[in-house]
Amino acid sequence: MSISVSVDNLNLENVKAALLAAPNNHTQLLFPEETPLQVKTRLLQGKESKQHIKEIREEGDKLLEETMPELTHSLFRLFSTTGSRREYELVYFRRRNRLTTFGLLAWLDGADSPYMDALSDTIGSILDEYTWCLPAHILHGPEMRSAAEEQYAAEGLVNRSAEAFTIDLFAAETAFALSEISALLGAALPGLLRVRIREEVLRRILRPFVTQAPSHWETATHNWASVCGGSIAAAAIYTLQDADELAAVLVRAFPALASYLSGFEEDGACTEGYMYWQYGFGYFTYAADLILRRTGGAVNWFQADKVQQIALFQQKTFLHGRKVVNFSDSQGEAGIFMGLSGYLKQLYPEMEHPELALRAGFRDDHCSRWAPALRNLLWSEEDAQGSAWQTAAYYLPDAQWLVSRQLQEQGAYVFAAKGGHNNEPHNHNDIGHFILYAQGETLLPDLGSGQYSRKYFGPERYEILCNGSQSHSVPIIDGLYQAAGAEHRAEVRTFSSNEEQDVFALEISSAYGTDKLTELVRRFIWSKTEPPTLEVTDNYEFAQAPTAVVERFMAWHRPLQAEDGRILIAASPEAKVFLAYDHDLFDWEVKALDHVNHSDQPQTCYALDFKLKPGVLSDSNLQVHAAFKFAFQ
Repeated sequence: MSISVSVDNLNLENVKAALLAAPNNHTQLLFPEETPLQVKTRLLQGKESKQHIKEIREEGDKLLEETMPELTHSLFRLFSTTGSRREYELVYFRRRNRLTTFGLLAWLDGADSPYMDALSDTIGSILDEYTWCLPAHILHGPEMRSAAEEQYAAEGLVNRSAEAFTIDLFAAETAFALSEISALLGAALPGLLRVRIREEVLRRILRPFVTQAPSHWETATHNWASVCGGSIAAAAIYTLQDADELAAVLVRAFPALASYLSGFEEDGACTEGYMYWQYGFGYFTYAADLILRRTGGAVNWFQADKVQQIALFQQKTFLHGRKVVNFSDSQGEAGIFMGLSGYLKQLYPEMEHPELALRAGFRDDHCSRWAPALRNLLWSEEDAQGSAWQTAAYYLPDAQWLVSRQLQEQGAYVFAAKGGHNNEPHNHNDIGHFILYAQGETLLPDLGSGQYSRKYFGPERYEILCNGSQSHSVPIIDGLYQAAGAEHRAEVRTFSSNEEQDVFALEISSAYGTDKLTELVRRFIWSKTEPPTLEVTDNYEFAQAPTAVVERFMAWHRPLQAEDGRILIAASPEAKVFLAYDHDLFDWEVKALDHVNHSDQPQTCYALDFKLKPGVLSDSNLQVHAAFKFAFQ
């Protein structure tokens, strides 16, 4: 019997019918067309997969020489006392690295390998963790019982309160990982551990999910919904044999996946940034694949046009090579998950398969997540004819992004700019900001994500350099940086693109929240000459003359005065750009600013500030036309 269930009609009855009609074979979930032995043989013999396995084995052999790091209470309480996440999370992810590394090697090498005992010990230790969540995500959760000490002290044997659990990203991921490892290794994994995995996944994740009040992420429109909802669906598929129980969990999880998709507009842009596309859409894909197979093809999330557009976002968000258009909380470089890319390429032929040299290394994921690590092995196309990013201009009208890539004989030149608003997921206040790349270097960058902490996601977020407009290539008016909030948004005035040039104009006055400014139109003209040029013009209209106007441009390398009066920004003799400006309107200076990146590494960046000269604006002259031209040489 063939069953098809529309994702708009995923009720309990339909989902249960699909589950009952489909074969329930965990092996076929991961290997639908091969036996496990055939898969292992293919991976151990393939050129690309052998290199990948070599990286995993090198990591595994190193980890065999180390002891399992302990998640102490002292580490656990640091976030509540200092706001620092780093210390606990370093240990937490080292433990997950052992789980992923030993899990893959124990499967590849079999029960007699030294990795099996190491995996068993790792699983046992993770099953004993007080919580699978990060402290930053359970500060007010039921696990933090100190607020109810008197209540707990008064309870006796009979009146013990029922257990309650927070489900965050990493608790859900852990349930997914342990469940899949148990299914993948089967009888090779000690029976007691398989029983304990099932019990803990039920106790900490599946049972709370269907019995507790809804979690905040169930209606989120960002990565939390797909990672948590998708991981829970996957864990349930591996854990629950009863069709009624599994259908109940899936029907509860499906709205979270739908909510995640609702956070995208029709252009498919992930305004959280590429790394959150790789993360959030990755987990959506992993879960949707398992759901598709477990329901015998009846529930197919991949048929929606929007899902296809989201998949195509990857090829639109790279500058060149590994360099990323890193608006919002995204890092400036990223490796490609070739398993995810290969899978999506099979679904959507329009998707570009990246060149294999861009493959993410096994240790590139500092969180050491199991689900993508396994699929980067299983789903990678050994014979894929990947290619470098091509010359293209991508305009994403809903996100108000333009990414224009020029590959010329001299090298690659890329320009990217954004409008949007200042309440996007993982928002930075950056309306009208742009990136300029040449010859392997991002000369005018976005700083990307900083080191996550309590302050980073609290009311002081925009005091942190990388999050506020103070670290973006946008104006500063009357000493005011851009304000946060959805009401502070850009209006697209013009967009056009042809073989000669791209023109993109935005009205951005609402970003500043001052009545003095009545209009500010920022216009970009990207001329595709050899080499290209970029003109940035800001047309201001004021109701009242401000005390100061500063045009700020950000650079990783200190700008210098060139002999011809222009400003030079150079990373190397090959990667440099000259900036011409109106000397009658502006004086300029450079400020060195200290940034702490996502890996807690200090970096120095430079703000190139053009200050409007005194007397240019007055009550009789409330308009300014500021023009800047960037020319590569």
